[in-house]
Amino acid sequence: MRNPSREDGFTLTEMLVSTSILLLLIGAALTTLGDGMAISDAASQLSDSNQNLRAGTNQLVRDLLMGGRIIGAEGIAMPSGTGVTAFARPGPPGSNLTFSLDPDGTNRNLPSISTGDELGPTINGATTDIVTILTVDEFMPVITTPPQVAATPTADEGTISADGGSVTLPASSLWLTGDPANGTGKIEVGDLVFYKGPLGNAIQTVTSIDATHIYFAANHGNDWFHFNQPAATNRPLAALKGTASLLTAWDASHPVTLFRAMMFTYFIDDTTKPGVPRLTRLLNHCPITDPTCARYSPQALGGVVEGLDLTYDLNDGTTSPPIERPTLPYTISVGSVVTTYNSNQIRKVNVRVGVRSETVSKTSQDYVRNQVSTSVIVRSLASVDRYKTE
Repeated sequence: MRNPSREDGFTLTEMLVSTSILLLLIGAALTTLGDGMAISDAASQLSDSNQNLRAGTNQLVRDLLMGGRIIGAEGIAMPSGTGVTAFARPGPPGSNLTFSLDPDGTNRNLPSISTGDELGPTINGATTDIVTILTVDEFMPVITTPPQVAATPTADEGTISADGGSVTLPASSLWLTGDPANGTGKIEVGDLVFYKGPLGNAIQTVTSIDATHIYFAANHGNDWFHFNQPAATNRPLAALKGTASLLTAWDASHPVTLFRAMMFTYFIDDTTKPGVPRLTRLLNHCPITDPTCARYSPQALGGVVEGLDLTYDLNDGTTSPPIERPTLPYTISVGSVVTTYNSNQIRKVNVRVGVRSETVSKTSQDYVRNQVSTSVIVRSLASVDRYKTE
């Protein structure tokens, strides 16, 4: 007689062992997956912060390289003496800054690079710097004055009024019409015009324009910088004429070349988007009568930038002292020896930019932070005359 068949199965012990092994395998797989996601997240955050570094420093480095173009290390002579008011300086939102000018005889010079030690906002306990860079628009054609033939000036010639309050140009001048096909914009209200001649230089702010004139009115809302100050006893425009008076016509023996100057100010803006600081680039400044002008609106360079620290290597003709984060002019006293360094001695700018990722890392539950340090030799300021002639 045969025994009835039965279905074999797992014993309880076998079931517990197999379940334990399965759980161990699933746990290992989940751990590996979690580690992979953490690595991917960290790599993404690091890539994010590196991208912020590139976006935040590339334009700053380029503008520093162009600093002082045509202007040179001596800077720009500014009105001085009786009747002069302070010259406004662009800066972070809510700031009320003025330029610290370098001394030069009876005039005061606006440097090609204006330092700004700890003039920016404080972020994560560290106060940030700002910097202002002056250069000349490389795409705008220059204007020479006076015209070789006064009756029929060419498109690149102009006539400065006796008082320096306006420049007369042909209606065909690219300064008035622009050249959109080649990416050259026309002169606009709020632009800066740099005057350079054999007897010196000067700068003024465009306050209005018509079909054949550019005007530089004094005490005008569009002169946000207060560069147009005819009431000053010492006026660089008068020095360009070779006379102390701005009532007589300009002397043809003292030709002057006009350039469109560009002023770039870099700072960290932690006000527009609180908690999301951005490295910001500002061209000139909006005229007071048109505070919404797009051309001079602050430009966030992308990324979250928490630190901007600038130092400067100088050359005083004898030594090349590195100066750690001063606002120049800067005076050092060693015993009875007093040494004053100024912005005209800047030859190299050392830049440190600190950034963080846009979002919090899942692994560390904090932002991923990174920083870059670079040095920029300012081309137009770095040339040093090593051959002194008697």
